[in-house]
Amino acid sequence: MANPLRKIIESDKGTMRRLNRTADQVETFADEMAALSDEELQAKTPYFRELLQNGKTLDDILPEAFAVVREGARRVLGLYPFRVQIMGSAVLHGGNIAEMRTGEGKTLTATMAVYLNALPQEGVHVVTVNEYLSARDGEEMGELYKWLGLTVGINGSEMSPDEKRAAYNADITYTTNSEIGFDYLRDNMVARKEDRVQRPLNFALVDETDSILIDEARTPLIISGAPAQESTQLYIRADRFVKSLTKEEDFTVDEESKTVLLQDEGIKKAERYFNLDNLYDSGNTALTHHIDQSLRANYTMFNNKDYVVRDGEVVLVDAFSGRIQEGRRFSDGLHQALEAKEQVQIQEDNRAMASITYQNLFRRYKKLSGMTGTAKTEAEEFREIYNMEIVEIPTNRPVQRIDEPDLLYPNLRSKFIAVVALVKELHEKGQPILIGTVAVETSELLSQLLDREGIPHNVLNAKNHAKEAEIVANAGQRGAVTIATNMAGRGTDIKLGPGVSDLGGLAVIGTERHESRRIDNQLRGRAGRQGDKGYSQFFLSLEDDLMIRFGGERIKTLMERMNLAEEDAVIKNRLITRSVESAQKRVEGNNYDSRKNVLQYDDVMSQQRNTFYANRNQVIDEEESLRNVILPMVERTINRVVERHALGKEEEWDLQSIVDFAGAVIVPDDSIDVSDLQGKSQDDIKAYLYNRAKEVYDQKRDALVDDEQLLQFTRVVILRVVDAQWTDHMDAMNQLRDAIQLRGYGQLNPLIEYQNEGFRMFEEMIAGIEYDATRLFMKSEIRQNLRA
Repeated sequence: MANPLRKIIESDKGTMRRLNRTADQVETFADEMAALSDEELQAKTPYFRELLQNGKTLDDILPEAFAVVREGARRVLGLYPFRVQIMGSAVLHGGNIAEMRTGEGKTLTATMAVYLNALPQEGVHVVTVNEYLSARDGEEMGELYKWLGLTVGINGSEMSPDEKRAAYNADITYTTNSEIGFDYLRDNMVARKEDRVQRPLNFALVDETDSILIDEARTPLIISGAPAQESTQLYIRADRFVKSLTKEEDFTVDEESKTVLLQDEGIKKAERYFNLDNLYDSGNTALTHHIDQSLRANYTMFNNKDYVVRDGEVVLVDAFSGRIQEGRRFSDGLHQALEAKEQVQIQEDNRAMASITYQNLFRRYKKLSGMTGTAKTEAEEFREIYNMEIVEIPTNRPVQRIDEPDLLYPNLRSKFIAVVALVKELHEKGQPILIGTVAVETSELLSQLLDREGIPHNVLNAKNHAKEAEIVANAGQRGAVTIATNMAGRGTDIKLGPGVSDLGGLAVIGTERHESRRIDNQLRGRAGRQGDKGYSQFFLSLEDDLMIRFGGERIKTLMERMNLAEEDAVIKNRLITRSVESAQKRVEGNNYDSRKNVLQYDDVMSQQRNTFYANRNQVIDEEESLRNVILPMVERTINRVVERHALGKEEEWDLQSIVDFAGAVIVPDDSIDVSDLQGKSQDDIKAYLYNRAKEVYDQKRDALVDDEQLLQFTRVVILRVVDAQWTDHMDAMNQLRDAIQLRGYGQLNPLIEYQNEGFRMFEEMIAGIEYDATRLFMKSEIRQNLRA
């Protein structure tokens, strides 16, 4: 039997050989490019474009194009890409992920692949995690691209549609993942094609790929509209009820999956509290949903960790970056449950008008690539969902950072005492220290402990993120002590001050392990950049979240056996590190399953979304006549009604209902009678009504001044109907997704049930659109002051 491990190792070797060959080819052009004048180097861009028009491919011109960018970067930026950066850029051009260590110059690496893929002028999107990085990279690297004759746009959330359109029409666009998503959804809600801002999605290069395509992928993007009419009192009553319950007796919390389940005693209490016979009656689904969300809000989500209360509002904190998530709210009533818990004003829950997951958004690009320092742990997910391979790029200089094994303490108190002792010891010799925390409250607790010891320090967390760039820039100076949540882990480079290398470089201290190994690796990677010296040490305790959720009991027993349960006991052992990593793998597995589940359900919506948007865009893009759209709608509506009422024997047909439909929907009310239909076959009735409808259509056409007016009138009618129906349909699909899980108890597969039920509901929506569009078009009065 073949050894799968050997296969992987051999394929990695083959990839490295190919990348080395590409780097050799690029380096052969180095002297030739260096000898060119500025004007001759800049003339290469039109020259490459001409080659592409004459049949050459991007792969054909890659070595020379990469060499042009290298030389351009030397002249414009004062930077010259290393050999490993050429290799990384070749991976990006191939539509894969380049995993490069922190400080290896990912931003410069991207320039070669971005330039090459921008030459065909179909648009390259460089996607970053926040607008600060987007603007910074767009301005710094934009100098190089502009010098080489390309156009560069920066797309921000505060821009007008005209500014956005200009940014997207550039050869290279710097933007954030959320902005691309919301612009895509808004483009599919416009009433005129001139209002769209994006071009077709061509090539995206995603910086910090794992953060955007993995961490963000559990939350779909949603554009909300008019609030759902709902009393906020139910949130308050549900909150009061769940606060009266006793853990274990009335409900249980599954720490691993972060779910809360009512026990029999809790169900009885709910029936008494809300005066019900049976909590799970079909008429009580809204109430049970509110109770479930309130249980989640009260017993699995914590202030200063998952969210902060600021200016009377509940504001979310990103679990992976520690950053405040401005403008984001949990959907499905969870945010309102948190507002009730914290006793702030409860805002109405809006209805979703459009939504998409990041997985389905980024899979719409013709080519997708990315770069990050930490992706290897999620290789399977990238391969399965995005069809991207991860290629580890060697460092330019050997890594000199010393990574110590984890230290494990019996409780939080002893752990923090040990952290402060180490900080004091390192600070006395002047070594800069970065202390990483998982939660805002931990960073504030540590700050108080350091204050007591008289150690000056900076705190960087979701409450104090405005000074981020300044704090991080100084974190590598002699004597600097910085406490940071995970936000210091991405897109930032800590440079060492004078003399710091002799002290051992930057010391990174982790105060607990994150549930994802990638986040820990990001924190470690702040030290030891580009061959600098560095040091990292993680402190854990049996009372940490991760240890409670996974395997804490097993390790506790082990400590007791080794007589290490005293307050100041500590284990320093690779075995602990391995146990923690296996716990992290389980959490990552759970998170992957959760993202996969979101995606499987969104794939059902995705097929419907693609069909719906394609038909909607056909209505918007049509420039001559929508006759071939509206009349088939009318015909199908007539056919459905006739088939429903002309069933069985002819004497059993309900001709009166067909006449009522015709008078109400397609012809003037008093212009049709049962006698008009008697003696006709089913097909004859369909043909008769359709011909009558065409007569009404022709009258409408004659009442308008010209074909352009008829086109605009028809477009307005169809769009008004499809948008209202789509909003209702999305609402219904969301409710179906929540309710369908219960079918699992009946030995049915909820996903298959969702697919079947969702397909039936989509068919019903299409029928509803066609009926409403027929009625609105046929029955509306034409006035000459018509406006789009």
